[in-house]
Amino acid sequence: MSDSIIATPGRPKFGATRRKVISGSPQSLIRAEPLNGEGNAPLIIRPAVDGVDLVSWARSDADFINSNLRKYGAILFQDFKGHSIAQFERLIAATSIAMMDYHDRSSPRSAVTANIYSSTDHPPEQTILLHNENSYSAAWPLKIYFHCAIPAISGGETPIADCRKVLARLDPVVRDRFQQKQVMYVRNFGDGIGLPWQTAFETTEKAGVEKYCRGNALDFQWLEGERLRVRGVRPAIATHPQTGEQVWFNQAALFHPSSLEPCVRADLLSHFKEEELPLNAYYGDGAPIEAAALEVIHEAYTHQTILFPWRAGDTLMLDNMLIAHGRRPFAGARRIVVGMAESWGLEQSDDPGGEG
Repeated sequence: MSDSIIATPGRPKFGATRRKVISGSPQSLIRAEPLNGEGNAPLIIRPAVDGVDLVSWARSDADFINSNLRKYGAILFQDFKGHSIAQFERLIAATSIAMMDYHDRSSPRSAVTANIYSSTDHPPEQTILLHNENSYSAAWPLKIYFHCAIPAISGGETPIADCRKVLARLDPVVRDRFQQKQVMYVRNFGDGIGLPWQTAFETTEKAGVEKYCRGNALDFQWLEGERLRVRGVRPAIATHPQTGEQVWFNQAALFHPSSLEPCVRADLLSHFKEEELPLNAYYGDGAPIEAAALEVIHEAYTHQTILFPWRAGDTLMLDNMLIAHGRRPFAGARRIVVGMAESWGLEQSDDPGGEG
């Protein structure tokens, strides 16, 4: 594919007055070009003629979508008619194998439909750092979709970053240390901060939690007062199952308390020991991650960050292993909904440790 595809629409049939007939190859009905025309993600796809139905077009040219998703990691659909949640759900079904439930939860979301959720329900003044969805888990979505129902009055962008480029930018010493040691994620539930374990694991039964943990390589410990602590060691670097590329794929920086606002971090540490914080990250052997290493990671993410403004009706499709995402603070009644698809995990990977 060239970097820009411009449509050459077919003619309506002679005498057609009530209904415009759209003809031509699927790719002749759309225009596709990278952000700013510079080859960067996302690839922006817009209709080239009036009346193009996004779901029907996507179903007819899924190969085009998926090949460009592997190339760019992100596709932004703009200017198509029809902005309903139902259409968003149909688009996911048309461009993926199977939708996913949001399992092994670490952030608050509200269900919109059975498989569509609100974007993370954190206060609007908070920043959500770049991360790959569920990369702390034994299974994660290969694809994640965002749909803008209501854009914020200001701010509220969903920044993205190419994890291939993030990995390439890391200091080799930091990269190699994480590749060797991996990441240990520690989560504490039941102290009134963060999600309760009943929400995170979608069960009210301790036996259900224990079964999930045993099946997903998580150590668990029940503490006094119905509290729960889980630990899991996961790769920091992974190999994409379709492209074979290595990617920086983890939430070490997001889970680490250094990601919190200083006043929030100080307040939490005044009430909890470090090992009792709702979220934390260590090297896989339990050693603390050095501040200098975290700075290197943040710098790599920052250097690769790409921003675009949301518009009502926009839909963003991400390869969750190739592209990290986050959220900027915002003002106004922002409403972004999320869907996930195509579960993949450590058991399916030939390279669970990211060794290549």
